[in-house]
This record gives sequence, structure tokens and C-alpha cells, in this order.
Amino acid sequence: MLDADLKSQLQAYLEKVAHPIELVASVDDSESSQELKGLLEDIAPLSDKIALRLDGVDARKPSFAINRSGTDVSVRFAGIPLGHEFTSLVLALLQVGGHPPKVSQEVIEQVRSLDGDFRFETFMSLSCHSCPDTVQALNLMSVLNPNIKHVAVDGALFQDEVNERQVMAVPTVYLNGEFFDTGRMSIEQIAARLDSNADERVAEKLNGKAAFDVLVVGGGPAGAAAAIYAARKGIRTGVAAERFGGQVLDTVAIENFISVSYTEGPQLAASLEQHVHEYDVDVMNLQRAEKLVPTDREGGLHEIVLANGASLKAKTIILSTGARWRNMNVPGEQEYRNKGVTYCPHCDGPLFKGKRVAVIGGGNSGVEAAIDLAGIVGHVTLLEFDSKLRADDVLQRKLRSLPNVDVIVSAQTTEVHGDSQKVTGLAYTDRSSGETRHLALEGVFVQIGLLPNTDWLKGTVQLSPRGEIEVDARGETSVPGVFAAGDVTTVPYKQIVIAMGEGAKASLSAFDFLIRLPVEETTEETVAA
Repeated sequence: MLDADLKSQLQAYLEKVAHPIELVASVDDSESSQELKGLLEDIAPLSDKIALRLDGVDARKPSFAINRSGTDVSVRFAGIPLGHEFTSLVLALLQVGGHPPKVSQEVIEQVRSLDGDFRFETFMSLSCHSCPDTVQALNLMSVLNPNIKHVAVDGALFQDEVNERQVMAVPTVYLNGEFFDTGRMSIEQIAARLDSNADERVAEKLNGKAAFDVLVVGGGPAGAAAAIYAARKGIRTGVAAERFGGQVLDTVAIENFISVSYTEGPQLAASLEQHVHEYDVDVMNLQRAEKLVPTDREGGLHEIVLANGASLKAKTIILSTGARWRNMNVPGEQEYRNKGVTYCPHCDGPLFKGKRVAVIGGGNSGVEAAIDLAGIVGHVTLLEFDSKLRADDVLQRKLRSLPNVDVIVSAQTTEVHGDSQKVTGLAYTDRSSGETRHLALEGVFVQIGLLPNTDWLKGTVQLSPRGEIEVDARGETSVPGVFAAGDVTTVPYKQIVIAMGEGAKASLSAFDFLIRLPVEETTEETVAA
């Protein structure tokens, strides 16, 4: 199963295992069970602290538990955790084996103090780049608190369960047999959901913070660059982000980022966060901004009101809240979201193996999605509103070469149909003839671009007709002392490298703004804050 180089690397990691652990596999005569058996037989000899048993009695086969000997600390996988989940397997081995996790002591204590019985099941796919974060978070929680149990289930191997529970997006998490949530989740997010008093404690802590010189709102590439450039100036810098990394976390392949020919979104997001933490930056994650209250006088303090009721104050603000997937805004879309309507072909594609799906959107992202899905699903129909596809020629040629793909242009999707449980088809209007037509299918992948996250800013800063923040050449908005950068602004070409440059520029502009403020106009209010 594992080649010599990978075994050597894994063996080096397993030297960190402090407590004896036992791998208990539940297998049968199936090919997948034999594959799992081979994987575990490769792993066990790499450490004298690992024992292997093949007499497990779990109903899911193949599956296995990683148990800390003599304790009730355990992590379970139903499937063969390779692909994106191999890292989850390695971390589970280390953490069950007693290696300390890389999370704050505050989070560790929060998880340990959770009271109740929590049985989590995560349905994931090995090609899903969002799943490992959720799987690893719940695995760690089960290591820290014996009242928490978790099993990660590969949906591709347990299709009967996937169909029975109507799982059409990954990761999908169940708690005590009931739907809990879907999508990427961190340990901080899950712990906060389970801890009923978390918001109040966090809000109280945030309200006690002194005013910042620069407060960055948003933690994507633009926000990270802005924070780094501000901190390098030696000024008090904070970042309030709904999720650090932003939409980069949902990006699979990132190619030709200058000096890096290829990387993946979660890897880049982790590098951004690590770089920010190398400086004296107060990072406040899982904080959604809901209101901007600009100061009414020169040198005053702007205020950001957060969803939990807390507020943060700063002499300058950099808005870098990015963008989100654009919805079709047609009947049935929200009703069947994650029940056949999805926005991530890489994550959810394996759940539609052999089925008929549609991709909405003929730009690069839509055509790339159709190409990827064609290798998994039974048939793909790509629908484009315009009279022609907008994707690069090389992608169009590849798409049209595929035998199980149909392309329909001048098609306006008007409704998603379903049977109350899952998608069964969609309706579209032929814009050339005006005729309404129907497609029978099981999945709809929406790839029609992005919307800026500016709903909360209406009435405070000048927005373009598209809802983007209007900025000048320095990144300044219509409000003095408030700057903006990245995909949320009117700056063209929504690219990571451009967002980073714009974030750095906005930060330098904010610093220039600060040093030109008369000292006497800022000192008194800053001290009072």
C-alpha cells in the first residue's frame, strides 16, 4: 500500500507516539477490506508502540479504530483514509498516541469541559479538500474528551448509508443520529456550537480590547497581507475574520502563484496564518462583522460591531471581507441546497458517481467543473446564459472532446425541481426561442461567479452597482481612514496575487494616514478607549 519513501516519512512521525496504541480493524472478504488490511499491516511495524488486531466487530466494513491502550481514548475511520484524508490518519495516530495537538490551551480546556454524550459521524470523500479540517477537528475532540466519539465515513464506500440519509454534500456531520451541519468546520467552531456560553465569554473578552491602530476585517490573502505590512510598522494591529483563509480554503488547485508553480488552497491558507502569527498581530477568528460605525471627526475611532454583540475600535480600518459564491436565485435552489444543489465539484462530485448532473456557468470555473465531473458522473449537461462559452479555448476544446458532456448555451435556469428529499431535475428557458425546457438529473453544480461580502456596509461606504467597495488608487474608501482590499473592491481581476498586493498597499496607505494625523487629535480618545 505505502511506498518506501512514505513509510520512511511516516516512521519518523510515529517516533513522536508516547503511549501504546492499538489498531482494531473490522474487515470481511471484500476488496476494500483487503486494501485496508494492507494499509494497516504497512503501518503497524513502523513503531513498537503500535499493535494490530483484525478481529473488530464494527458493522461497517472496512473500518478500524485507533485506541490508546488501557483507556477509552479512540478515533474511528470507516473506509481507507488515503487521498486528502491521509493527513487525518497520521494526526489521529499521533494524537491518540499522546502527541500534543497544535491548538490553544483555551480551546483544549473548552473541549474538555463539554458535558454530555456526543456521537459524531462525518460523511466525507477522499477527494474533498474541505473534509480533512472537519474530520481532524472532531477526531481531536474525541481524543480530548471521552464523552465525544467520532467516526469518519467514506461516502464512496458506504453508498447505502449515503442514499438512506440523502447525503449530497461533504463533509456532512451527524450528531447523535441527527443532522448537525455541513461544510468545513474548525475545532473552535464546533466547540462554540456545543458550548452555550461561548459567545458571551468571547464578546466580553473582545469588548475589553484597547483600540487598534489598524484593524483588518477579513482573513483572506488581502487581509493577511494587510496585517503583515501593518505589524511590520510596529503599530497595534488586529484581524477580525469570520474564518481565517477566506475563500482560499475552498480552492483546490492554485497554479502559477508567483514563485510557486502549484499549491492547494488549504495549504496556502495555513501558510498565510502561520506568517501572520510570526508578527504581533491580534487574530480574532470566527468573528463576523455586522456593522461599520465610522467616526464623525478627524482622528476619531471607527467601530466595528460583531455578530456576537461585541465591538472593536480602531484609528484605521481595512475592509477585506472577500466574496462568496453567487446563487442562481431561482425557486428550489435554497430548498435543495446540499440535497443535490452544490457549489463544490471537487468535494461533492464523488457522491454523484454514475448519476446525471448539470453545471451552471460557462466560464473557466464552470467548464473546469464539467471536465472534472465527466470522469466521475454518468452524464454532464453544462448550461450557459450567454450565447457562447466564456472559458479559455483550451478548456472548451477539452470539454467538447468528452463523450458524456452536452453543452447548452442561451439557457436561463428558472427552477430546480425535487421530490422534497433531493433534486430530480431543473427547468430552463431557451433564450433564443423563449421555450421552457426540462432536464431530469440528480445534481446541480452552480459555478456562476462571486458576490462581494458587502451587505453589512450599505449606507456607510460607497459601493458600486455590483456591490463592490469603491476604492481609489491608494485603496481608500469614501470614508477617510477606512481602506479596502481584495475581491470585495472594484479593483479588477479577482486573483490571489492581486489581492495580496492590494492588501499590502491598503496597509501602507493606512500607515501613511496615521502618521499624518495630529497627535493631539488622537491621544485623548485612544487613551480613553
